[in-house]
Amino acid sequence: MKVRVNQDGCIGCGACTGYSDKVFTINDDGISEVKVDIVPKEEEQNVRDAIDACPTSTIEEVSE
Repeated sequence: MKVRVNQDGCIGCGACTGYSDKVFTINDDGISEVKVDIVPKEEEQNVRDAIDACPTSTIEEVSE
């Protein structure tokens, strides 16, 4: 599984890091970014929850 964050729409609320700080981080500009190329299997459900919880719908799964 791969994901990306549309940084133009991200408001940096941190919901994604609350679900998976192994996959997401808030950068110095206060915007979320993905810090792994491939989501670890054990984090996939957390990332799906983060996608659902994102208030701006800026996290999306990317086709591999």
